[in-house]
Amino acid sequence: MTETLEPGVDTGQSPQSLGTAAARNLATTTKSVPQMQGISPRWLLHALPWEDIKGGAYRVNRRLTYSVGDGRIEFVATGSQVRVIPAELGEIPALRGFDDSQVLSALANRFVQRELSAGETLAEAGSAVDQVVLIVHGRVTKTGEGKYGNETALGVVADGDFLGDGALAAEQLNWSFTAKADTRCTVLTLSAQSFREVAEQSAELRAHLERFRAAGSQSQNKHGEAAIDLASGHVGEPDLPGTFVDYDEFPREYELSLAQTVLRVHSRVADLYNEPMNQTEQQLRLTIQAVRERQEHELINNRDFGLLHNADFKQRVHPRSGPPTPDDMDNLLARRRKTEFFVAHPRTIAAFRKQCNHRGILPPTTAFEGRQLQSWRGVPILPCDKLPISKHNTSSIIAMRTGVDSEGVIGLRQTGLSDEVEPGLSVRFMGISEKAIISYLVSTYYSAAVLVPDALGVLEDVQIGS
Repeated sequence: MTETLEPGVDTGQSPQSLGTAAARNLATTTKSVPQMQGISPRWLLHALPWEDIKGGAYRVNRRLTYSVGDGRIEFVATGSQVRVIPAELGEIPALRGFDDSQVLSALANRFVQRELSAGETLAEAGSAVDQVVLIVHGRVTKTGEGKYGNETALGVVADGDFLGDGALAAEQLNWSFTAKADTRCTVLTLSAQSFREVAEQSAELRAHLERFRAAGSQSQNKHGEAAIDLASGHVGEPDLPGTFVDYDEFPREYELSLAQTVLRVHSRVADLYNEPMNQTEQQLRLTIQAVRERQEHELINNRDFGLLHNADFKQRVHPRSGPPTPDDMDNLLARRRKTEFFVAHPRTIAAFRKQCNHRGILPPTTAFEGRQLQSWRGVPILPCDKLPISKHNTSSIIAMRTGVDSEGVIGLRQTGLSDEVEPGLSVRFMGISEKAIISYLVSTYYSAAVLVPDALGVLEDVQIGS
């Protein structure tokens, strides 16, 4: 039996045919264009409706709103001891706009630190509100009595939230809910008596509280906007109320942000190595992909206009138990009309599916731009790896309504730029250096605007790991 050997295999004899290694020198290989692992679907950029703006800024005019100051409070810790930052007390509605640092420091020094165990009651429904409570760390559930005597969940407060702030503006007030610690909690409390003692020593604080009470007595609708007085259901010829629509005198303006880079290509590469692929085109293609990835990241995480940081605090909710459950998603949906889509990290979507599996629920898919995506209540959940995951293995889920006609969230950009290659993105030739390096300036301008507060909501700090 004669053994057959592959050409080119060293057997000590002279080869009788051309080997594959030599043959490749004359062959034309089939090759792919340069690949890039960092390219994601970028669903958010596709889903947002983009408004073309001129002048580099977009002003959002709204009706006058009185309900301001419902923010989050930050703290500083020294070992196990925690203090509230005095200026952060201005996030409490009754103290919003009050800037006397000495008085705020006096109030901050009177807060008392408490440690609560899981299940401990912080406030009892019907009892007098005699303290302000700042949640430093932990989760507290608010419950109340339903119409038929059953216990009803009213929401969850967590790090940076506060309770009992009405005690600062009202003489007599009772808790409308019971607050219990779900986990071990660290809180700071300020008694109403301590607050009154500080107020008695500060004429500026007393005057500020009077102005706050006067503003609160203005006619408002359920959203805190200046009311439009109307009459309905009347007969005869009664005097009709006169009214006008009051506007916010200081509307917010969104300025366009940008992402830029300078692409450099040596002329020798551009001249000699352009077959079968144009080197400059491939360099630009991958650079533009990276710029678009950064754009989506900024639209979510930028502290000025990013969606995570621009959600109204009344539209921020916490999960009831930790992981994202169907109940939490329903709570997020119920806070706005016409929710068009959710945005979540792929790991968060997997955690939600796990909770559905525990309950024997099969979350359906729905068509979105020709693709089948995970959904809840018919609302698609768009995967986005730009949503951050904290060191505690928690993330967030965004829900939004979009479009100018729907008073929703919109993307902002300016088109018609010089050397524009995509809407809002330009590539400008910058010249050739003395080292024969060709430079191109790649620029894109963008931002995002929330037209009304309930257009955007966030389910915060959902646990995505076991």
